[in-house]
Amino acid sequence: MTSEITKQGLIIKAQSGFFTVETGQGLVICQLRGKLKRGRAKGDIAALGDHVSITVLEDGSGVVENVEERKQSIVRLDPRPQGVYQQVLLANADQAVFVFACANPNPKFRMLDRFLLITEKQKIPAVIIANKTDLVENARELFNIYEEIGYRVIYTSAKMDKGLDELRNVLKNKISALAGPSGVGKSSLLNALQPGLGLAVNELSSVMNKGRHTTVTRQMFPLEGGGYVADTPGWKSLALWDTEAVEMDAYFPELRDLVPHCQFSDCTHIHEPGCAVLAALEAGKIHPERYESYLRLRAGQE
Repeated sequence: MTSEITKQGLIIKAQSGFFTVETGQGLVICQLRGKLKRGRAKGDIAALGDHVSITVLEDGSGVVENVEERKQSIVRLDPRPQGVYQQVLLANADQAVFVFACANPNPKFRMLDRFLLITEKQKIPAVIIANKTDLVENARELFNIYEEIGYRVIYTSAKMDKGLDELRNVLKNKISALAGPSGVGKSSLLNALQPGLGLAVNELSSVMNKGRHTTVTRQMFPLEGGGYVADTPGWKSLALWDTEAVEMDAYFPELRDLVPHCQFSDCTHIHEPGCAVLAALEAGKIHPERYESYLRLRAGQE
């Protein structure tokens, strides 16, 4: 008589073919059932954030029987000789949360624009955290451009206990991908939200950054009020090589509604007569820095 049990769960950690699944009654370390690995996979069969069906074996380990269809994913496309392979950084992400400091270090808006383009393309809602507001007097002036476009911006300071309740509410009951350059205060912010959370995320990041031969571990951390956060390094290296120059304007919210009004259907928004984007730029309706980001990304520059 077998004592195997079938359960539903969420993958909260992925490392070297082993998946830690939260079932609601505890954690089970699983491997994929052989049938799932048959044939040549075009992408990660199971990934962090996937909802799965598992069988719990008599020894307490588990086997992933089925992976539910993903509603969306943050994906790195890896070109290989046999075709493009999709590496899933985080499946079923409800949002991407980008943390940038107002100062020390100064915000890298070109990087933020690149991150936002990726979320627009992969259809992941984005939230911007303007951290270390205690170091400047003009935080809203710095980031107001993004609020005007329609992105949610939360102004925070772990030191001054500012914006933490708003951030906590935004994260609650959601799977959030966390990203941002080093030194922006992510760990301090997470520790202020939940003691020890920033430390745990930072320790994982340190292990992953020790060397290129280090085994990649992807992990989500539970929030006390419900939901998970996953530190997702590597946004800077997410390839845009599969993004055509002609589609770039679709991923800039302030440009895409203007495109149908351009005189030419193949308008590059650089020099053509009758260009609605250039007219809006001249009228001050498009921020020059965002337009510069569009030009640079269109040209394949950082």
